[in-house]
Amino acid sequence: MRKSQRIRGVAAAAAATVAALALSACGDKAPQGGAMPPPEVGVVTVTPSTVSVINELPGRLEGVRTAEVRARVEGIVLSRNYTEGGEVKAGQVLFRIDPAPYQAQLASARAQLERAEANAVSARQKAERYKPLVAVNAVSKQEYDEAVAAAGQANADIASAKAAVTTAQINLGYTTVTAPISGRVGRALVTEGALVGKGEATKLTTVEQVDPIWVTFTQPASEVARLRAAIASGQVKGVNGGARVHLFPEASDKEYSATGKLLFTDMTVDPTTGAITLRAEFPNPKRELLSGTFVRVKIEQGVDENALTVPQRALIRSAQGASVMVVGADGKVAAVPVKAPQAIDDRWLVTEGLKGGEKVIVEGLQKVQPGAPAKAVPFQDPKTAQAPASAPAAASGGAAPEGKADAKPAAKQS
Repeated sequence: MRKSQRIRGVAAAAAATVAALALSACGDKAPQGGAMPPPEVGVVTVTPSTVSVINELPGRLEGVRTAEVRARVEGIVLSRNYTEGGEVKAGQVLFRIDPAPYQAQLASARAQLERAEANAVSARQKAERYKPLVAVNAVSKQEYDEAVAAAGQANADIASAKAAVTTAQINLGYTTVTAPISGRVGRALVTEGALVGKGEATKLTTVEQVDPIWVTFTQPASEVARLRAAIASGQVKGVNGGARVHLFPEASDKEYSATGKLLFTDMTVDPTTGAITLRAEFPNPKRELLSGTFVRVKIEQGVDENALTVPQRALIRSAQGASVMVVGADGKVAAVPVKAPQAIDDRWLVTEGLKGGEKVIVEGLQKVQPGAPAKAVPFQDPKTAQAPASAPAAASGGAAPEGKADAKPAAKQS
């Protein structure tokens, strides 16, 4: 009995010694003072790159030329001679107004002209007969002068009658309403039998040229001034051949198939908005773009060859503004205020706050705070870091991807 108790006591002492040794070994591996290692964060080094200076602005489509077709004479509409919403050519007949009253006016004007011409012949012959008679005092000088004046008045009556004929012809021509320009014609605003032109030039329809088509948009004058200053200083290069404009229809992220060209920039600033008006032209052969539609445009106004960009996920926005977290040379984290006014694909263009060479934290922002130490490791974007599954590891001399073992199982050790 005593022997068995002695054996159990020796075994317990041995077990206690082994546990103490194990705890001592674990203590040797733990950091001194109980401090945790600094967290790892994924960083990217900010380096200059070439970036197009692009501004995204709202705009509105409008026809290159728009003509309101109006009734220029009073009368009853006899017919509409076009298909609403179709294409028309300049000079094509759109409406016909009752011409009968204007045909009568033209006939009356022509009769007045014939009367004036007949009176002129009589007055001219009388003045010619009096001319030799006044030389021999057969008629008085006053009578001759009156005959010459009557001949001159008869010539003036002829001119007036000709003008009346021309006016009557013009008014008669206005009874046939034609398209002033080529383009797409709108709906008819009057029907057959309607009285038009009574006291005003009644609007009949609209013709609009939509190929090519314009997009008008505004840009803050401050942005234009900054861009011009940057181009003048050489910081930004101007676009050769004029600024290119990209169009995105309303409620769509798909870009329009054709690229537009900037036509002009207004020289005056709207005092109510502080913006200037710009206009670009786009081809529209299929009539896909409709006048009056609101669109988005992206205009390439220059090229910055030393632009600094950071991934979008690295930017922190708060009530105080935008900032990024960087790992300094001393291994500590610092918050750097920046200005990032423009997004380019999945990156932000930084205009102020960074100089290049900074290690900006992209992954692990939730692990750190300003002033704390961090271990910076290069950030690997999952979209680009994924290696093809079929690529053998031996091809590059590297290790096999994690989770990909040899196809043949290893031989079991005996």
